[in-house]
Amino acid sequence: MIEKEELAKLIKGIEGYARGYGLDFFPVIFEMLDWEEINMVASYGGFPVRYPHWRFGMQYEYMGKSYGYGLHKIYEMVINNNPCYAYLLNSNPLVDQKLVIGHVYAHCDFFKNNAYFANTNRKMIDEMANHGNRIQSYANRYGFDVVEEFVDICSSIDNLIDPNALFEDEYVTRFNTEKPSIDQDSVPKLKSKSYMDPYINPPEYLEKKKEELRKRREEAKRFPAKPAKDILMFLIEFAPLPNWQRDILSMIREEAYYFAPQGMTKIMNEGWASYWHEKIMTEKAMDASELIDFADHHSSTLAIQPGQLNPYKLGYELYKDIEYRWNTGRFGKEYEECDDIGAKARWDTGAGQGREKIFQVRAIYNDMTFIDDFLTPDFVREQKLFTYRYNEKTRYYEIQDRDIKAIKEKLLYSLTNMGHPYICVVDANYENRGELYLKHRFEGIELRQDYAKDTLTNVFKIWTRPVHIETIVDEKTTLMTFDGEKHRERIMSEKNAA
Repeated sequence: MIEKEELAKLIKGIEGYARGYGLDFFPVIFEMLDWEEINMVASYGGFPVRYPHWRFGMQYEYMGKSYGYGLHKIYEMVINNNPCYAYLLNSNPLVDQKLVIGHVYAHCDFFKNNAYFANTNRKMIDEMANHGNRIQSYANRYGFDVVEEFVDICSSIDNLIDPNALFEDEYVTRFNTEKPSIDQDSVPKLKSKSYMDPYINPPEYLEKKKEELRKRREEAKRFPAKPAKDILMFLIEFAPLPNWQRDILSMIREEAYYFAPQGMTKIMNEGWASYWHEKIMTEKAMDASELIDFADHHSSTLAIQPGQLNPYKLGYELYKDIEYRWNTGRFGKEYEECDDIGAKARWDTGAGQGREKIFQVRAIYNDMTFIDDFLTPDFVREQKLFTYRYNEKTRYYEIQDRDIKAIKEKLLYSLTNMGHPYICVVDANYENRGELYLKHRFEGIELRQDYAKDTLTNVFKIWTRPVHIETIVDEKTTLMTFDGEKHRERIMSEKNAA
């Protein structure tokens, strides 16, 4: 175990190296924890002051057994806050502590400077403690089991938010409840003499206006007027909840939005931290005697497991590739239009813009745009990327495609909406009975029936009226319904679909 004074000196030195490279971060408070303590903090999502809930205990038991059997080890944790909080494992050897401290400073730089974190709560440690106190007070007042059951319900649907709302000042979506005033009979006509009317207001013009009026009437009948992606916010505002339940649901929503940018930038964030811990270690912080241990641990961080995407590896390699391309001028119209393979292989304009470019990328991209813009055919070939599938006949997994379009499509698909189904509220007064009508945007993968039914059940408990979801099952538009007693499904015609 490293002595406190030695650790403080180490932290100060690596902070200086990080700032020397241009990293910019909030103050960082480091805490040294043993393996039980760091597993406890991790089970709470990095916030030991959170409200009590059984799933945190379950996660702690899982992590403890996994660590005991040597299946995983948490080297560090870092929290997006101002100041940032970082937790280090006290049993890490010196070379690992150096590596993870550099890793932490890069994460903190990413939290501070990436656009998707700009509107997150920078005092979330305090806010989480506040949430914990409020939920505990409700448990004392209404009973622990009652409150825990409602927290279960809210937590099961905490992904029904709109990540794009992060760019609103307070990412609170309000829904317009005003219905437009519509003259039920009149169709606007241009003034004309009676004998000129068929020419000034031809029948096709009047028919078009009637159609527009009909659509406006339909929109006026429907609430909300436009599909609402932030379902949690919709339930907070319009579900018949007592104040304490509304407050708990708002807390769960606030925490979901706090964690959302981390899901949207996992590849970039871990790649950025891996890039900089390597840079700091190999150029500044590492002693010659630590080279082998560093190489072993760094390669373990970037290792690829069969059937899994390693965000550290993909992000790290993409940053390295971007830096190399912008240093050598391998971008832009002239390079793209060059047909000489040999010339492209030797291409080096001495542009030297690599470092500047990766800082720019770190600031304005998320994982989807990062991969969409910077995953190139050359990168795919060099990294030997491919899609694969299971062959039922041979009972082996086999390569399906090496084409960049297929690879990029697969990656982007898995990252869309953070991998969750895209669902929105389209009608909160379905068939004029106060029933909630949801719609799933089908993109090739059907909803899991068990998950869909559980979601309908839990949304019903909040809405207290029947809940429907329109989706695709076996290539047919299907309406799944839960009325509080049983689940039903029926095939819909195109005319009846929302």
